[in-house]
Amino acid sequence: MPGTQVNGNDLILFTGIAAGVLTAASMLPQVFKTLKTKKAEHVSPLMLVILICGVALWFVYGMLKNDVPIMLTNAFSVVVNLLMLFLRWRYKEN
Repeated sequence: MPGTQVNGNDLILFTGIAAGVLTAASMLPQVFKTLKTKKAEHVSPLMLVILICGVALWFVYGMLKNDVPIMLTNAFSVVVNLLMLFLRWRYKEN
């Protein structure tokens, strides 16, 4: 809208949401590639476990701060990374 200004709080919220969405979506290309090739031996399961623990803690942090963007983006990230860990297990033989 013409004349609408973005205040500092809106900019902070938008930046946080954008960062969270990009971070949470960062594993999606790997998930899609693994589903397409049915190969996942190149993916480190230890890295995934560490990452899942980290984003799970970010989710808890968001809950403690009552910060919905942190909770939503990190909950999504936990799900995507758990899916990748499952795919790593599923296609480890291929």
